Amino acid sequence: MSDSDDKKVTPISSNPAGSDAHDEVKPDGPIEEAVAQLFHVETPEERVGLRRGIYLLPNLITTGALFSGFYAIIAALSGDIENAAIAIVIAGFLDAMDGRIARLTGTSSEFGVQYDSLSDLVAFGVAPAVLMFSWVLSDLNKVGWTIAFLYMACTALRLARFNTAPDNKVFTGLASPAAAGTLATSAWVWVDNFEGRAGMEMAIPMAIVTVALALLMVSGVRYYSPKQLNLRGQVPFFYIVAVILVFALVFTYPPGILLGIGILYAASGPAWTVFRRNRGPESGADQESEKKS
Repeated sequence: MSDSDDKKVTPISSNPAGSDAHDEVKPDGPIEEAVAQLFHVETPEERVGLRRGIYLLPNLITTGALFSGFYAIIAALSGDIENAAIAIVIAGFLDAMDGRIARLTGTSSEFGVQYDSLSDLVAFGVAPAVLMFSWVLSDLNKVGWTIAFLYMACTALRLARFNTAPDNKVFTGLASPAAAGTLATSAWVWVDNFEGRAGMEMAIPMAIVTVALALLMVSGVRYYSPKQLNLRGQVPFFYIVAVILVFALVFTYPPGILLGIGILYAASGPAWTVFRRNRGPESGADQESEKKS
């Protein structure tokens, strides 16, 4: 047997010894990077992520809230103030449901969080701003649309702050659905009780209210969070009776009762802040909660 028969030809590997099969050579420039992305081969992990999909139920409810906000914009631009206000209120109830259902059913996801935030910007930022401008702020000309933009921008800032630092036990700043609901029910009550277009006698007060709600959203004022309610645990029988009474009270005159609830909730934050400051030095628990918020 010759020496050539004992020798085996070893193929030359393009990867160094011990390197992973999926390691890629980093491109040197923008052209090489574009070519590398064009001919990129998906790894098994990437293919699994693309096939994962999304949860239907909570995102379907979020889509309903988004549709309500979009309809409110169209209705407000068409001069249908009452239906625009009702659509924003419906979006608020749907927004309260999607997150709660996602947590109860274990279907929370990062996609749902981001989708809900975009839906909130439309339903509780753009829609109320357009509603207020179409209803009363247009009488103030440039000042009116500037106030409407301020409200929308503050809503976006409030949502961005919530996404980067989620509120736990309390809300830091007025929640955007509460602010939007207060403005929407104000317009609803006016249309339900008065005929004709609101003039300057309503434009100036509502401009002040809109600015106040916008600033409360981006403030450091703390508000009670409904997330503290535990729907899975047992509650006293009186709680059920109280919920039934609240529903009965709301249905007696929805716009007026909801407006009253919105005003009380919006005022509760500043009132609680004044009470805490007048009470004296904060306890250790309050200081710790302030640091977390």
